Amino acid sequence: MNRTAWHDALPVAALRPGRLHAVTVAGQEILVGCTAEGLFALDNLCTHAEARMSEGFLRGHRLVCPLHGGAYDVRTGQPLAAPCLLPLGTYPVRVVDGRLEVGLIG
Repeated sequence: MNRTAWHDALPVAALRPGRLHAVTVAGQEILVGCTAEGLFALDNLCTHAEARMSEGFLRGHRLVCPLHGGAYDVRTGQPLAAPCLLPLGTYPVRVVDGRLEVGLIG
């Protein structure tokens, strides 16, 4: 049976809409994004060319890759613009005692 293991990522106070944060959770590089719609966690490497998405930027819910300008939906990880074709992995998030936790299935 797969269960979600929750891992501390960073204080919620550090998050602002439109900002991206790279965190390491259980040895895995995760991108945390904050939009007006909420908090989101995704894989930090672009599926097209392995650029670090944390070096890109957010426009609304559109996550733009810093290397070739491809884009993903930060809410779902789905590609929105070429050359990105494969989705980014996404992770559940929750807030506990003012800290953002990211859930990994294990």
